[in-house]
Amino acid sequence: MASHLKEVARLLGAVLIAALALPVSAQKPPLVVGAVVSQTGAHATAADEYRRGLMLWRDEVNAGGGLLGRGVELRILDDGSEAVRAGAAYAELIAAGADVLIGPYGSAATLTAAAEAERARRVLLNAAGPSSQVHKRAPRYVFQTVAPYSAYADGPLALAREAGVDSLFILARDDAGSREMGEAAQAEARAMGFRQVQLEIFPHGTVDFLPQLYKAMAIQAQGWLAFCEARDAADMVKTLKRQGYVPKMLYAKASADPRFIALIGQDAEYILGTREYDPRFPSTGNAAFAQAYRAKWSAAPGAVAAAAYAAGTVLVQAVSRAGTTEPQKLRAALSELQTETVLGRYRVDASGAQLGMKPAVVQIVKGRTLTLWPALWAGERSLLPFTPWAERRVLR
Repeated sequence: MASHLKEVARLLGAVLIAALALPVSAQKPPLVVGAVVSQTGAHATAADEYRRGLMLWRDEVNAGGGLLGRGVELRILDDGSEAVRAGAAYAELIAAGADVLIGPYGSAATLTAAAEAERARRVLLNAAGPSSQVHKRAPRYVFQTVAPYSAYADGPLALAREAGVDSLFILARDDAGSREMGEAAQAEARAMGFRQVQLEIFPHGTVDFLPQLYKAMAIQAQGWLAFCEARDAADMVKTLKRQGYVPKMLYAKASADPRFIALIGQDAEYILGTREYDPRFPSTGNAAFAQAYRAKWSAAPGAVAAAAYAAGTVLVQAVSRAGTTEPQKLRAALSELQTETVLGRYRVDASGAQLGMKPAVVQIVKGRTLTLWPALWAGERSLLPFTPWAERRVLR
């Protein structure tokens, strides 16, 4: 009997020693991060990259010991690419004990998710809802970690100033995102003191931009800024070349899209465009992120993967600063936090809208897109003048 009790004591001692040897994160309940990502429906393909960015972030955090000594559990639900289902999905995550939330893919879904987060007073990081509508009512628990549509004008306008442009003709396709970018560009340009600023909204399916060109010529526009899709931009350039219009600066948001160059070839030279993300950007942690993403998924990360990863980066910094996931303390930390991410600097205003992250501006030179703005990412490169059509040489 005595020998049996000694054996039991020995086994209990061994179990206790083994438990003490376990990492702290294995002894505490996981920190649950809830997200809704379209895994079926129209957005599934694009949103899958978003999901992969979140999963990479979770794996890296857990490999480093977790957060607050707790492993991170990522719970993802599917909204079927239907924005109206996002709110109910987040309510389910909250009811199941999610400590903090990361927003869904798309502004419409983010609006419904934000409403649920506000109702439950649970912090939500808006990683993929760039519309200003998300933060229009100054939510208290929603914090944007991606560049808003209103920021798309910052780079082109800075470069317009550099090029000596003082009159602008701004075009925007008649969709919610492009219209918001165009209206923001108009307001900012006027605030900056440009001599002439005119905004034109054009309908889907526009092919001939001659009426718009006449309006630009009427105000002697030296700069042409267009917020639209690649096909629209290509048709614009064809019109401008046909009429011999030579602005000091020509910007088309979608010109960084490979389809744009495929549509017009060498006529794309010297045109400026926007790039939300590139694995080559010298942003903080980007090289390591891109390498890890390729190693895990056998593909280069895109903008939505970077957005998901940036949200995770912000969350780690905010939780570490707050020392808790308690909503009031965490939202206070997120309100004051300034930190670097693969998309640039996180900094928000009183409504939680993003102020620090800005999309980069690139210029097409010899068929390649070269980063010009922000200046810290451009290196020695500078804006090249828009060469008149008749003076261009055939590239070889």
